[in-house]
Amino acid sequence: MYESYTGLKFERRGRILVISIDNPPTNPMTPAMHTELSRVFTDINRDAETSVVVLTGAGDAFSSGGNIRNMVRRIEENRVGEWYQGIEEARQILRGVLRLEKPLITRINGHAMGLGATLAVAGDISYMLEDARIADTHVRMGLVAGDGGALLWPLLMGFTRARRYLLTGDSLTGREAAELGLVTESCTAAELDGKVFGMAERLAEGSAPAISGTKIAINALLRAQLEMLIDTHLALETQTFFSPDHSEAAHAFMEKRKPKFGGK
Repeated sequence: MYESYTGLKFERRGRILVISIDNPPTNPMTPAMHTELSRVFTDINRDAETSVVVLTGAGDAFSSGGNIRNMVRRIEENRVGEWYQGIEEARQILRGVLRLEKPLITRINGHAMGLGATLAVAGDISYMLEDARIADTHVRMGLVAGDGGALLWPLLMGFTRARRYLLTGDSLTGREAAELGLVTESCTAAELDGKVFGMAERLAEGSAPAISGTKIAINALLRAQLEMLIDTHLALETQTFFSPDHSEAAHAFMEKRKPKFGGK
């Protein structure tokens, strides 16, 4: 079923399907990965051999999110069509995650930034290394946090705390993220796999219809919120993609300097 995938890597452990974001060393999203994420959760719903999904990053990182080099190329070459394709895929990624009928455990084995942070906190259960860092860095790139952060973070950690992190792009450690409710639990590297796969095996051995139905019921509110807000969120992000501030942030990142935002 997953033979056509080239950006994401798959491993089976009985009825547990492990998906790895594999683009070392920091696992930024390639266009192929982004496209595959927009359809993988729909494919998993049709996969009769899978009861539980574990999403992780290869090596020592979860995912650094968007590829800044690709952002600069899109800006300089005015690849507007690629942006709109990415926006539609972002919509399908969020819908796919929230419509996934099987438990999703995120194994946050390292830093998770931008879209990587959105995927990390989208799990039904999330385990994060206590010294890893997580941040929705959209505003630092001159972008609105429209592809999941502005939806999920306030619901998980409360609006007051979410504003503090989404408006600054500041990061939290895994320990801090767990204390604030952004992830389920933080742990050491030695504990991570035991916790992740211990829970995955427990869920795989449970009543699939009961677990799936309960997940669908819990996610009903999230799905309703998504459909009500996603067009606005992505439209706001699109506006900032065409802004001078985003261009400045992307170029500054590549040039390893602090951006000089002009407020446009």
